[in-house]
Amino acid sequence: MNKAQLVEAIADKMGGRQQAADAVDAVLDAIVRAVVGGDRVSVTGFGSFEKVDRPARYARNPQTGERVRVKKTSVPRFRAGQGFKDLVSGSKKLPKGGEVAVKKAPKGSLQVGAAVKKAAAKKATAKKAAAKKAPAKKVTAAKKVAAKKTPAKKVTAAKTTAATTKKAAAKKTAPAKKAVAKKAPAKKATARKTTAKKTTARKK
Repeated sequence: MNKAQLVEAIADKMGGRQQAADAVDAVLDAIVRAVVGGDRVSVTGFGSFEKVDRPARYARNPQTGERVRVKKTSVPRFRAGQGFKDLVSGSKKLPKGGEVAVKKAPKGSLQVGAAVKKAAAKKATAKKAAAKKAPAKKVTAAKKVAAKKTPAKKVTAAKTTAATTKKAAAKKTAPAKKAVAKKAPAKKATARKTTAKKTTARKK
């Protein structure tokens, strides 16, 4: 059965050949795009489509037997579901023409690329938001450190001003003490003069 025959087979159920062709094209396009994007498309009872990476390897040319280097590549893979396998093996009977061979999948069993892409987009936005918030924290930390350092500067400034005031007071008091020290010998000289007068008076 080719694509045209597939469209003819479902045309009656879809309400016309054009509707059937559009439905087949939409389903195949959705599967191909999801697998190429790295997503896994799983239909319960039918099978799953996925992308498989094959590493670089050596193979043999079947005609010449020569060893050939094969590059790394990616290939699509289809794995039949258990219901499909059972129908093919004959362990289960194929339903009549009016019934659907593959039962409708329950909610949550279909894994399409859109859901996976939405989850990836959410993670990316969360990471971007975290990256934007991180510099703000660093800036606040820097501000806190600067705030802690400023009081120390104020304390040192207060200490220096106190030291300068003490030095100024010491400079003011030093000349006064020197003046007092200079005046003291004058008092001693007057005392000597008085003693000399007393001695002369006694001799007379």
